[in-house]
Amino acid sequence: MAGDKQSGGLAARAAALALLEAVLEQGAMLGQVLADPAGPLTGLSPSDRARAQRLALAVLRHIEPADRVLKPHLRKEPPEAVRIALRLAVVELAVEHAAAHGVVNAAVSLMRLGKRTTHMAGLVNAVLRKVAEVPEPFAGLPPQRLPFWLRKPLVDTYGREQVAAMEAVQALAPPIDISVKPGAEVAIPGAEALPTGSLRLPPQVQVSNLPGFAEGQWWVQDAAAALAVGLLAPRPGERVLDLCAAPGGKTLQLAAAGAQVLALDISAPRLVRLRDNLARCGLAAEVVAADALVWQPAAAFDAILLDAPCSATGTIRRHPDLPFVKDGSDLPQVLALQAALIDRALGWLKPGGRLVFCTCSLLPDEGEAQLAGALARHPGLVVERPDLPGVEPAWITETGGLRLRPDYWAERGGMDGFFMARLRLPA
Repeated sequence: MAGDKQSGGLAARAAALALLEAVLEQGAMLGQVLADPAGPLTGLSPSDRARAQRLALAVLRHIEPADRVLKPHLRKEPPEAVRIALRLAVVELAVEHAAAHGVVNAAVSLMRLGKRTTHMAGLVNAVLRKVAEVPEPFAGLPPQRLPFWLRKPLVDTYGREQVAAMEAVQALAPPIDISVKPGAEVAIPGAEALPTGSLRLPPQVQVSNLPGFAEGQWWVQDAAAALAVGLLAPRPGERVLDLCAAPGGKTLQLAAAGAQVLALDISAPRLVRLRDNLARCGLAAEVVAADALVWQPAAAFDAILLDAPCSATGTIRRHPDLPFVKDGSDLPQVLALQAALIDRALGWLKPGGRLVFCTCSLLPDEGEAQLAGALARHPGLVVERPDLPGVEPAWITETGGLRLRPDYWAERGGMDGFFMARLRLPA
């Protein structure tokens, strides 16, 4: 970021601070705050909205190294609002490589805007001027570590080196992947064709301005998430249920493959986006808002895709607020819900029908263990090996599931963490 437009820059920074305070002090998920029509981004220009969101995400990815940089310059703990402002400025210097004078002046101005922080303007000025003297403040510092409740089971499962590699990927702003409608010709300069069939866009693009978006030729979907529909392998005319469907990327894939799709989700507001994307892409699906634990279908399905509610720990590269809001305490209830959804879904299949169960989680309890439990509860159920284009043999588990991790494709920007498995009923 060269230079600094003080008025617009200050508005974006103030909004970023409000977003960070909502996450770190109030325990709100960033997505909820961003969706609030009366939230901190209200009234900002599109460019300032984008900048505020980018800054908040960057800080959440680098709080630990920012605190390490600040520690030698603070004799006592400042108020939380001041600490957050200092973190923002440090991240701007270390990650955004912003001009030091603009960052320092903006941080001081932000302090003077608040009645509770005006008296801290001098401290902020002094601390940040010292930090700005270091060319690369984060040089030699390890990436931000996952919280203990999550890191310990991951280290036990994958090993310390692998978890450190995941953390290194999660410290980076992730690229955007898209799924292309079959038959569409999409030419986006700088896009990379991934081995699994998704396209990875160049960094810092405005998605809605890219060729083919308005025409509905593609939609945003992480490459890992897109593999679930490939594993289900829907055929034209098949009756397919997308269970827990919102926000709808998999529904679009299923409909584009020619399946007769019923998209079910408990959240009516989240289904609004799904309907919008169906309309934009010229695709059709029956959309139902209902609780899958009480809903009953009118007829059995050829195939079901269950992207079950989970801890979402595989998506931290895109949702760095998650480790600061969640603590794993709801995991027992989530695990019980996943098992119940698997059992109900299997009961809705035709003989010989197939179910793909997946979760965007890195925890084996939400993946490998759920697969083992389903096999124990349902004699005759068969796991079908996930031999898909671009899937490396090392990603396939001993029991035939597909385990994806953020550190896979690290040189390309990684992928979301997922577990998925295809199950088939006896004919």
